[in-house]
Amino acid sequence: MLGEAEVRRLLAPFGLELASERLQQLVVYLDLLLRWNKRINLTAIRSPEECVTRHFGESLYLMHWVELKGSLLDIGSGAGFPGLALKLAASGLREVLLEPVAKKRAFLKEVIRACGIEGVEVRGERLEDFALTSAAGGFDTVTWRAVGRLDELLPLAVRVLRLGGQLCLWLGMDRWRALAGARLPISWLEPIPVPQSRSRVIVIGTRRAVTSGE
Repeated sequence: MLGEAEVRRLLAPFGLELASERLQQLVVYLDLLLRWNKRINLTAIRSPEECVTRHFGESLYLMHWVELKGSLLDIGSGAGFPGLALKLAASGLREVLLEPVAKKRAFLKEVIRACGIEGVEVRGERLEDFALTSAAGGFDTVTWRAVGRLDELLPLAVRVLRLGGQLCLWLGMDRWRALAGARLPISWLEPIPVPQSRSRVIVIGTRRAVTSGE
């Protein structure tokens, strides 16, 4: 298992400096991820070092660009990236993690328990069902990484945001080019290149009022 010093070194290219308590939680999370991954295939990445950079580093890199506060919805959480990883660095967030696969929900709940994380609800709905519930309105931030049917479901992700809320996507640059022309009430920033990647970017958009034709 990697120790705190090694994890800190691996996160350095992302400009991340976590407090010792947060690093301890990250190490516990990483250990659980590697052990559970042998049984339920949470991620195709097997190397502990690459798990730190590709999952934790890329998730937490968002902190340089967005002030996370209030409520956050993470769509298709899987092994908890980016949503649960972001909770380690922004403990005051109120989070809902959407994950329809029961075994993955069990993993998320075990990480929450083992790390002593509070203020997180793990739910089994798909976005198209969750968007119809009373719990869906007015999130300050929506995060989404490595989820299919993006073009089809993107309007629903926008719908659950409050005005002025931010939608944060982790995707390849080619995928972003294909989506950039979608007519949505979102003002997009320029894509942010992910450190140590040739093609992955983070794209951040702010929800605005609907105008005629949208």
